[in-house]
Amino acid sequence: MDFLAVVGANVRALREARGLPQDELAHLAGIHVTYLSGVETGKRNISMNVLERLALALRVPETDLVIRR
Repeated sequence: MDFLAVVGANVRALREARGLPQDELAHLAGIHVTYLSGVETGKRNISMNVLERLALALRVPETDLVIRR
């Protein structure tokens, strides 16, 4: 599994564990919902800034988004 797929799978798993729909997480992170969808499917190359905003919105450390599970 490549890095983008790992990040995407982690974002999706954490979002679903918190019962957040994609549009709500996108709003909390300040990104567009289609961009978030691309992140979750591993098709978008995200910046460190977006990684940080997603971690803040999900209330987890950034490392939780990048560690392979």
